Amino acid sequence: MLAAERSRAVPPGPRVQAVAYTKGTIAVVGTLTFEQARQCVLDQVRASHPQPATEQVALSEIASRVLAEPVLADRDYPPVSRSVRDGFAVRAADLPGDLFVIGEVRAGEAFAGEVQPGEALEIMTGAPMPRGADSVVMVEHCTLNGDRVQVPRTLVPGENVSLHASQAQANMLLLQAGHRLGFADAGLLAMVGLSQVLVFARPQVAILATGDEIVEVVETPLDYQVRNSNVESLAVQVRFDMLVLSGGVSAGKYDIVERVLADVGAEFYFDRVLIMPGQPLVFGKARGKFFFGLPGNPASTMVTFEIFARSAVELLGGQTESTLPLMWAKLSHDFHQKPGLTRFLPATLNANGGGVTSVVTPLPWQGSGDVPALARANAFVVTEPGREAWSAGDWIRVLLK
Repeated sequence: MLAAERSRAVPPGPRVQAVAYTKGTIAVVGTLTFEQARQCVLDQVRASHPQPATEQVALSEIASRVLAEPVLADRDYPPVSRSVRDGFAVRAADLPGDLFVIGEVRAGEAFAGEVQPGEALEIMTGAPMPRGADSVVMVEHCTLNGDRVQVPRTLVPGENVSLHASQAQANMLLLQAGHRLGFADAGLLAMVGLSQVLVFARPQVAILATGDEIVEVVETPLDYQVRNSNVESLAVQVRFDMLVLSGGVSAGKYDIVERVLADVGAEFYFDRVLIMPGQPLVFGKARGKFFFGLPGNPASTMVTFEIFARSAVELLGGQTESTLPLMWAKLSHDFHQKPGLTRFLPATLNANGGGVTSVVTPLPWQGSGDVPALARANAFVVTEPGREAWSAGDWIRVLLK
């Protein structure tokens, strides 16, 4: 296993070196890059083959749950060819032309007759296509005069028609186990007749915030104290079987989290990452459970959870993949940084006049304890460690919040 072996008693002083993560090889260095650390988390958790328990839930309760069984189509969809427009069902070979209207058909009913050459059937959206017709001309493209309809344009067969089984065939795999469910999936599950679905259960999680300066949220802190905001933010972020610690992982005299974990035989995969905020980040395994030691400053806690710990949470919860919500946007103004670290800086992301290009604006902030700036942000600018400056209009990576 890729791990830096540590003694059971880690003395204070210089930090023990972590493993440079390259799958299949081990090289000792002081820290990991953002990409190396994230890949290490993904590979280690996947290699543990997590097998969460399962439970049946109603469709109203599936939001953000992870599917534990495949979902198959119970029949062809659509089961018959249907019109996707209000208009007239016709034979494309008859157009353009003046056609005789033989009746109408609405959604929820079927037309018993057949469209013959020179004929048309008035049809509503969702209604089954009649025998003999192969396309639908939209009503706004026609002129109706009594029982005759004038169609001045041509169509191709299948135009404005949802063909039989074009969406799914009976027994086709629609959703795989490990898929995180959302509102569209609820509609799909209802469509195939499932009122309940098997999902992976949400195991217990332990969240521990350390620090002598911490008081409970309901208390009035002294000037040198802070309310326990990290436990509250982590409780919103994490839901699965994993130990998450906040604070006590830096190089200070009283940062003893790693020493305590080492005393219980923990394996450490890395303990520092070249990012800001959040450099002193610990990831490992103790007594069969993965753990993260997150930095104690609120921004560091939130950022490191989102880019590292959330992936472990999702994989432990049954998901087969875990991806970061990264995108590219253009900077609203010039931007500078000190190179060497991948930085995650609070920002606001806006559509450019409603267009397809998004514009991102880094927010002024006072460092990783600036919770108000984090609350104002809806994204993080993600910088490249080897670059010092960007100009207004340059593309830059953005992590959605």
